[in-house]
Amino acid sequence: MANETQTAATRWAGVPLAARRDERRARLVEAAFELFGTQGEAGVSVRAVCRACNLHARYFYESFSDTGELLGAVYDRVAAELSERLLAALEAAGDDLAERTRAGIRTVLDFSSADPRRGRVLFTEARANPVLAARRQAAQTALMDEVLHQEARTRPAVDPRLARVGAAMFTGAMVELVQQWLAGSLGDDLDAVVDHATLLMAPHLP
Repeated sequence: MANETQTAATRWAGVPLAARRDERRARLVEAAFELFGTQGEAGVSVRAVCRACNLHARYFYESFSDTGELLGAVYDRVAAELSERLLAALEAAGDDLAERTRAGIRTVLDFSSADPRRGRVLFTEARANPVLAARRQAAQTALMDEVLHQEARTRPAVDPRLARVGAAMFTGAMVELVQQWLAGSLGDDLDAVVDHATLLMAPHLP
């Protein structure tokens, strides 16, 4: 035990306090991501998270007031990763509406299933959790706003009301599509699902 304490002290020698806190917070978020992504909300407790990342409980409360706040941080991290990939895919697709639709659908489905923990965090687990429900609603609104922004840039003559209706339909359909894809209800052929979804969704976009 003494050697472990000495090793920890040596490791953190000269490291600013803020950096230590950030590192501990990142470890807590990563541990919660693993637990939530594999066991669901029931698997995330202060004790389980601290055990998984080998931190004392006092360090949990240094960063988070409760597990709900921690799950919010997990959601924010995964959602930010998806947003970054989605924007890059849309940019690479250019201005063609069908290609942008295809790129967006493929990116969301692939991101969510390539690592099932991501899909569980973003779409399928703890729908009654107020923190995650609020995050998911905000993410859905952000996706709709992004669709509107992108279409205003590429098709400025479209009627704003029509654009909002189309964006709302696309956003709602995407949430259900991802949930069905993750549940295995649509098979395992990503290309086929993307093709069908693009064909069905494109006519309803602005």
